[in-house]
Amino acid sequence: MENSELIKMISNNPYAIVSIDHPTEEMKLAAVKSNGLLLEYIDHPTVQMQEAALENHARAIKFIEHPTEEMMLNAIQSGWTNLEYIKHPTRAVIDLAISQAGWAIKYVDHPSEELQLSAVRKNYDAIKFIAEPYESVQEAAVRIHYEALRFILSPAFHTELIAVQSNEGAIKFIHDLNKNKILEFLKVNYLVIKYVYNEVTKDELEMVLKEVLSRENVDEKYVRDYINYNSSDPGSFAPIDRLMLVHQYGSRKAKKIAVDEKLRQK
Repeated sequence: MENSELIKMISNNPYAIVSIDHPTEEMKLAAVKSNGLLLEYIDHPTVQMQEAALENHARAIKFIEHPTEEMMLNAIQSGWTNLEYIKHPTRAVIDLAISQAGWAIKYVDHPSEELQLSAVRKNYDAIKFIAEPYESVQEAAVRIHYEALRFILSPAFHTELIAVQSNEGAIKFIHDLNKNKILEFLKVNYLVIKYVYNEVTKDELEMVLKEVLSRENVDEKYVRDYINYNSSDPGSFAPIDRLMLVHQYGSRKAKKIAVDEKLRQK
């Protein structure tokens, strides 16, 4: 069969290149122009063939042994998932992928703290792809969304505190709870009581409240949550006179917030 006929055949069915012995450069180029992934079957492709393959299908980067940075960037520009097929990406290539989706961090070997932070700031749940995230990365993720805590295998205690302070529901993702931790969590978010009321005594709760409410920099939300907590809910410890406790042990700020909250309810 003449070359022209073979090229026409390849244009109609690019997979025909696989069955042709010793295809010409023109045939190879025609094949990858029609289907870039056929680069897999091209021996010793030229730069022109590689570029043509990439233009047709970005995933063809997988079959380029030593791609230039420009080739890698073009592949990532078409989709961050193509980072999976790049063996030795440059920092610029990695940055571009993570700027598209933090989940791209799963294709980065031993990512630096800076890269980890970039990833979770883009998508907080990208932390699930980081085997041993730096504590700063853990904290950044849970500050964005407390549910990031569920993806951290061994979170630092301060990370847990930040998550619980943000949302009491974060306590559901902590698997090594003990009395000391529970009391510390109650100090940053009173609503944790909903989940741990069977784990603390009335005296322990009063001890926590006296310490927190006496602070001059007590968090306003904490005081309002404490005052408003539904007395019919379990763990409310109804025998505690909440306003009296604030009056006796609360700082000036705590008393002001408590009075304001009660007046607001009238």
